[in-house]
Order: sequence, then structure tokens, then C-alpha cells
Amino acid sequence: MTSPLDVEAKYELITRGLQEVLGGDSIKAILAEGRSPKAYWGTAPTGRPHIGYFVALIKIADFLRAGVEFIDVHAFLDNLKAPLDLVAHRTKYYEILLRTVFTSLGIPTSKLIFVQGSDYQLTREYNLDNYKLCATVTEHDAKKAGAEVVKQVESPLLSGLLYPGLQALDEQYLGVDFQFGGIDQRKIFTFAELYLPRLGYAKRAHLMNRMVPGLMGGKMSSSDPDSKIDFLDPPEAVKRKIKKAFCEEGNVTENGLLAFIKAVLIPISQLRIERRKGETGVDSEEGQGAIGEQNPFIDDDAPEGTVFTIRREGKFGGPPSHYKEYQELEDDFAAKKIHPGDLKTVVNKGIDSLLEPIRKVFAESPEWQQVEKLAYPDPNAKEPKKKKEKVYHPPPPGKGKDAQVQAPTTSSEPSPPPPTNENTQTGTTGEL
Repeated sequence: MTSPLDVEAKYELITRGLQEVLGGDSIKAILAEGRSPKAYWGTAPTGRPHIGYFVALIKIADFLRAGVEFIDVHAFLDNLKAPLDLVAHRTKYYEILLRTVFTSLGIPTSKLIFVQGSDYQLTREYNLDNYKLCATVTEHDAKKAGAEVVKQVESPLLSGLLYPGLQALDEQYLGVDFQFGGIDQRKIFTFAELYLPRLGYAKRAHLMNRMVPGLMGGKMSSSDPDSKIDFLDPPEAVKRKIKKAFCEEGNVTENGLLAFIKAVLIPISQLRIERRKGETGVDSEEGQGAIGEQNPFIDDDAPEGTVFTIRREGKFGGPPSHYKEYQELEDDFAAKKIHPGDLKTVVNKGIDSLLEPIRKVFAESPEWQQVEKLAYPDPNAKEPKKKKEKVYHPPPPGKGKDAQVQAPTTSSEPSPPPPTNENTQTGTTGEL
């Protein structure tokens, strides 16, 4: 049996920073038995992954520190956002990208398992359970469960109604103890808690992280280019999007930049500070082979306990501001002690430092570049004009350049006599 202290310490790592936990007692029970919980996080390889993914990837570092066995599943049945012929390429793109991002964060990928949903979702047993669910779940419950994550249209596709059930079955067929996702997955998670036991399967725990709002306010979405920053966006694109971001002085609601600092930059800074101190739990490999800069987002001379520093630049500059927790920063911004320009500058530099090693790996990887072209073909690319094929039409007989010229023919046979008139006689010169 594991000591209560170890159980509480690991449970704190697993749950810290989350917005909501359902079924936490079952995780504690597993830890108390001395077992390592097994979890999974599902992604749908549709649009290009954006920096909002940092929120989940950072949290996975906590799971690994607590000894959780973690699986990343790539699925695609979400109202068929991605054409089936692109799914394989996009799945490969996602895996290469996520492995690179994990490495840039110092998170070892050797303890992560990447699975494609079709590896087990096409089995006889899985499909039989899917039929059982279809005979049990009402249309109302299926539609309600997918309301936050499946595109809602007037005439929905059947795939959108099946999606919650398939995601619930994943928990059983992957053999996990809990599922991890954004708070937008909550209705699917409660759907799984209700219906899996009706098939005779155990109810799993569910852990949810906060959603990061977009740069312009609202949800950060792959379908809105100005609301998000992609992992491979060049520095000039990052600067342009940050410059356009909504950041009204003193306004702390729907502020995408403040939310990003809270959900990404400060947690990464804390992760790096803890790593410096050797506080990586059971994950002894954390930090090994990390690429890119690994310094926390603080000044070298920052006071002890600082997790984030804002440096003021330009003619209206001043001394840097050091913060031991996010709330202090939000309070200063609300009191207009931090100018929006300074906030945009620090977020811009932070994002660039995170993306630089990822861009570098992409630039040096012909394989990744080829996968990217196949996964996300340029919609504006013009197809090369096909040359008009010449069709051969044979000439009529006796015509064409190969035809032989027919010369007049001579014959040894005598020519036939000319026609004669009945009223003429040969050899006569006068009239009768």
C-alpha cells in the first residue's frame, strides 16, 4: 500500500489547475492501491493544431510526474470535419507535431502511447457494443451530449449523434481509469458515466481543464484564423495577430492575452522552476533532450517565489513587475497599472520563444514538410493545365503523306476500236 502522503501528493499533481474533476475518489483509490492510473486524451485530426493545445500538453506533464500511464488517441468521426482521404495524413501530422511540442516542453515522449482510433474501433466487439448503445441511447441524449463539440446544424449527420457513444466506448476499449479533456467535453463525459454502466462496464473518472478564449475574445477555434495562432506560424504572423488581439485597458473579461498567460505561460514557467529544483515527481526523464530555451518567464534577479515577470519597454517604461501568482497580475491590469502594450509585448515574446524550436524542427524535416503538404493542401493552388492530347485520325485510303502516287499504266493489249455509226462505212469518202 502507498502512504497517504504519497497518495495526496500524486492526487494534487493530477488535479491541480483543472476546472473540474468528476469521480476523483476512484483515482485516489487506485493510488492508494499502489497502482498507476491509466488515462487518455482524444484529439480529432481536423484543422491545424493551435497554441491552445499547450493547455492540455502542459497538464500531461503533471500526469506523468504522478506516474499516470497516458494514451493519446486520434479520432475523426466528428461530423466528418476532415475528408476521409486526408485523415491518415493529418493523423501523421498531429503525431509529429505533438511529439515535437512535448520535446520542446521537456516532456518525455517515451512514456506516451499514440493510438489511432481505427486500430480498435473496427473490431467486431467494439461494433457490437456500438449497436447496443444505439439500441439504448435516445436521440435527445445523444444530441445533448455532443452539443458543445459536434457542429450543430438543422439537419445533423448521423455521425454527430454517434460521436458521444463512440467516445464513451473508447474508455472501455483502451482500458483507462479516467479521461482527460476540455470543459467543453463535460456533457460527453457525463453521458459516458450514465451509459457505460448500462452495458455492464465501470464508470470512469473525468478531468477537465479550462478552455482558452481566442485572441479576439470568444472561443479559440481552428476555423477562425484571427482567433488563434498555429504552432508553425512565423514570427511576423504572431506579431500581427497579437497586435490585433482585443486587449482593452483595465478590461479583464474576455481578454485572450490574460487568459493565455494564466493557462499557458505561467504554468510553463512553474514547470521549469520546479524542474530546476528537481521537483519532477516520479518522472526522472523530464527535461532530458528538451529543445529550445527552457528558462522560466521571469527575470534573473526576480524575488524568490516569482513565476512571471512583465518588463516595460519604450519611452513609457519603468521597473519590471514580478508576480507570484496570476491573480496579482490580473489585479494590476484591472487597476490599469499594466498597459495593454506591455502585456502584448510580453505575450508576443513568450509565444515566439515557445514556437521557435518547433519551427526549427519543421524547417529541418523534409518528412514533416511532405506530410504537411499532404495533410493540408493549399486550397488556392491551381492545378497544372493538362496538355491537350493529340488524337490520331488515320487519313482516308490513298491520302496522306505515306500514300503512293499512282502513275498512268500501259497495256500490251490493243485498244478497243472507236465506236461506229450505222450510217457510215469505212473507207468511203462520199455520200451515198
